[in-house]
Amino acid sequence: MQKNMKHMMAGTNTATTTLTVRTPLLALTALASLWLAAPAQAQTQNYPVTPAQRATAQQVAQAGVPIGELAPNAPDSYTVKRGDTLWAISGLYLKRPWRWPELWGMNLQEIRNPNLIYPGQNLYLDKSNGRARLRTGPAGRGSAMDTVRLSPHTRYETLAGNALPTLRSDLIEPFLAEPIIVDENGLAHAPRIVATQENRVLLTRGDRAYARGDASAPLKDDPGKASEFRVFRNATPLKDPDTGTVLGYEAQYLGKARLVRGESTSTDDGVDGKSQAEIVPATIDIVSAKEEIRVGDRLLPEPPRQFLSYTPHAPQGEVKGRIVSVYGSAVVNAAQNQVVVINRGTSDGIESGDVLAIVKDGQRLVDPTDPARAHIKLPDERNGLLMVFRPFEKLSYALILEITDGVKVGDRVVNPR
Repeated sequence: MQKNMKHMMAGTNTATTTLTVRTPLLALTALASLWLAAPAQAQTQNYPVTPAQRATAQQVAQAGVPIGELAPNAPDSYTVKRGDTLWAISGLYLKRPWRWPELWGMNLQEIRNPNLIYPGQNLYLDKSNGRARLRTGPAGRGSAMDTVRLSPHTRYETLAGNALPTLRSDLIEPFLAEPIIVDENGLAHAPRIVATQENRVLLTRGDRAYARGDASAPLKDDPGKASEFRVFRNATPLKDPDTGTVLGYEAQYLGKARLVRGESTSTDDGVDGKSQAEIVPATIDIVSAKEEIRVGDRLLPEPPRQFLSYTPHAPQGEVKGRIVSVYGSAVVNAAQNQVVVINRGTSDGIESGDVLAIVKDGQRLVDPTDPARAHIKLPDERNGLLMVFRPFEKLSYALILEITDGVKVGDRVVNPR
């Protein structure tokens, strides 16, 4: 059996005899774990399980979770489908979907890793003695075994690519490249575009341009130096809604450029016969353009590509912050799946994956039923949830996961309850 499994994982064409195997329902998950551990998948996205998650899951696995923690309409059974996310499934079963470890812990013996769940798996909710557990077999089946028939042809599928994502990655990935928070001088000393071919005013993909670095750091093509750059424009100050202090500057992403030749100098004879040194700018090619690029735009080195996993969780400490801006939107209110900036960052203990509640301040008005016309303030109400996915020192980008009403600059963010 092990030998045949190896042939299957290697993708060989070696024929195997027909086998009838009695195996638990989650043999597929075990096989998936082996695949993810294989060297061939070394470059796939890594989904770690933190010690805190494991400790929580082990504790919950002993007795399950209180039935009161389940979502009101938690289904007795559910078949995982393509397009599902771990966040969505967690919200299907729990009132507080950021408490993913509890959902994992409900099935610790079967779902070894909460991030290794695949389309086609069946989940069953077992409720007894006031507690709930999530299993991959119908409630009450115990150690019953299913018969799985292996027919004599090779099966090969990269399960690592089919595992459910925590969130829809297409909502986050563009923002890992586009927005950037810089300090006041971050762009001022970055290399800049100084000229174009044929005096073009605007540049787009395929165009060639010329750039210079700072006087103390010319734009060279020396070995070990960056040759791929992102192009940015004037940075917009992001101010703390409470204090008015500028916490950082958000640079406007325009596109990408590649260094063709480095900056240099040349010596020519002037009209008076004397030698004169001239600066020869670096040559760059525009390889992609989200918006039209022009003289004066700045270049920052392309950072190495990172494969990040996001495990939504409540922050470790107390968080009280506000929304500073809505990224890339001219509308007043942000909607679900939009990106916002909050005025808390790594210096405040914020980390990637932190889930925060969005709170809308209660309206202040005059009581129309009171002859004295007393001023009243309605209670603050939770308006949704967001998750931090790219923290900087004093600011963080966050994705709005759930929303009841529009979110605007100044709305508060606090620990979820």
